[in-house]
Amino acid sequence: MLSSPTTLSPLPEIIDGFPNISGYETEVLAVVNHDAPVFLPSTNIRLEDVKAVFAIALHMHQPTIPAGHDGGLISNLQYMFEHPNEGDNHNAGPFAYCYSRMGDFIPELVNQGCNPRVMLDYSGNLLWGLRQMGRVDVLDNLKRITCDPTYQPYVEWLGTMWSHAVIPSTPIPDIKLHILAWQQYFVAVFGWSALARVKGFSPPEMHLPNHPDTLFEFVKALKECGYRWLLVQEHSIETITGQPITHKHLPHRLIARNSQGETISITALIKTQGSDTKLVAQMQPYYEAKTLSQQQVGSVLIPPIVSQIGDGENGGVMMNEFPSAFKQAWHEMAQQGGKSSVVGVCGTEYLELIEAAGCKPEDYPTCQPVGQYQIWQRVSLENLHPKAVENAITELKQSNSNFHMDGASWTNHISWVQGYENVLSPMNQFSSLFHQKLDQLLPTNSFKYRNILLHNLLLQTSCFRYWGQGAWTDYAREIYRRGENLM
Repeated sequence: MLSSPTTLSPLPEIIDGFPNISGYETEVLAVVNHDAPVFLPSTNIRLEDVKAVFAIALHMHQPTIPAGHDGGLISNLQYMFEHPNEGDNHNAGPFAYCYSRMGDFIPELVNQGCNPRVMLDYSGNLLWGLRQMGRVDVLDNLKRITCDPTYQPYVEWLGTMWSHAVIPSTPIPDIKLHILAWQQYFVAVFGWSALARVKGFSPPEMHLPNHPDTLFEFVKALKECGYRWLLVQEHSIETITGQPITHKHLPHRLIARNSQGETISITALIKTQGSDTKLVAQMQPYYEAKTLSQQQVGSVLIPPIVSQIGDGENGGVMMNEFPSAFKQAWHEMAQQGGKSSVVGVCGTEYLELIEAAGCKPEDYPTCQPVGQYQIWQRVSLENLHPKAVENAITELKQSNSNFHMDGASWTNHISWVQGYENVLSPMNQFSSLFHQKLDQLLPTNSFKYRNILLHNLLLQTSCFRYWGQGAWTDYAREIYRRGENLM
């Protein structure tokens, strides 16, 4: 590791008109791969005073679309401002405010004697879009709570995929490229020291791969990029014996085994109770935590954690109900003299606190992605090989029409695969060409590499496979056409 991230020079956000998403991989990996505590030196929470905790995360994203002047790449937020009479585009102003408002809420609450916590998950192309739009006001507000030591104990940034790609259907060689691109662009916006504190990961759409090889490469990439834990959806995992998990308020150890028999693991915090943004907007995790008490992990009693994430801007409840509910909860805790038996935490803060109290990750309950138990029942773990795993998957699909390797996300009624062959086929083809023609041939800090990488990552944005066929799939095909011309 480098002696200190402060010895590195700041990075520009924009290079040759493009977001700074490649070229500094060595420096990024040197800064993020450390075991130094992030929250422990500054936390004001004493575990012995606490019976339960909660953590909330706000997810923010706007896709990049080829819909600007002369078809230029712009943020969908910019398009909303420029076309206010289409659909719900009249919400552009409230959306932009939602991206900024934590920079107001946290200082206000801290100055009023409260002890707030929030985790933030912003896609890389949302941050780039704000810069493209000249929304320095929003970015500066976020920098205030990210870079000012006064507010660092209250805010945690979560890493994610740069352009909101859902991991199960992302080409495996591109998973790490998304992770690194987000880290590098985050440095450009907030600085090296801020990146060194990013230790949790939020997968877009809470979409967890359940194919053994995809999951393994995902977890491997996370660990290589310095992440200690990730957020997972409750119903996207199962116990090692294939049962629904029973300790959803405890950290788990997510086990990833690939078709070669290699295993790797990472800590998982479990997002509970489905997908409803109302749960965050109305601060339900706080009120649920009030019903819980300490639980034993290994030889240590620890407070359980209620973890929840919701869109930070989307829907009337987030725009209108969240601010007052958020503030009311922290004031209620403060009125109890700071001795509340329930407190808010950031994810890394919680894990550092319980590990400092003697809790060991190997004592966490174990889990794996849903559906994997059925695979491992059909193959010999002592003699694993890819053909045996693929045969088992084929047999399962034939005998059970509900069995699939598409992964599981916050909702089971939307697929990012079925019906989108006209996007997925070009996406996979372009990724394959990208790696054949550019890997090892072009330096990652070159204009051409960065330009083609941008098109590769943008093509994998989940929005092009969420809103159904039409304008959004057309956007994807246009990005593919331009990327192919560049190649």
